[in-house]
Amino acid sequence: MDAMVVLAEAVAKGDTRTNKVYFDITTNVTARSFATDAAFVAARIRQIGLPRILYGSDMAIGGNATAQDSWKAHRDKLALSDAEFRAIANNVAPYMQN
Repeated sequence: MDAMVVLAEAVAKGDTRTNKVYFDITTNVTARSFATDAAFVAARIRQIGLPRILYGSDMAIGGNATAQDSWKAHRDKLALSDAEFRAIANNVAPYMQN
């Protein structure tokens, strides 16, 4: 979490070294996450800015939740608006765009 704070602050300050830094939140929130941890993640998402937030779908092996269960945990735990969730769901990493 310390690294996320440092990077979020750098992004918020417009540090040019973060111009190509994006954040995948797929495994940051789970069904077992505490409310304080989810609030921390939601605050960092807003600090960083929605366009830099990506939601992947880590493979559902090795104890990882399915993509559906993971997305549900994010929806249940993060105090984000429907519009914010739509923005995250629609984000595509720049290197994956045509």
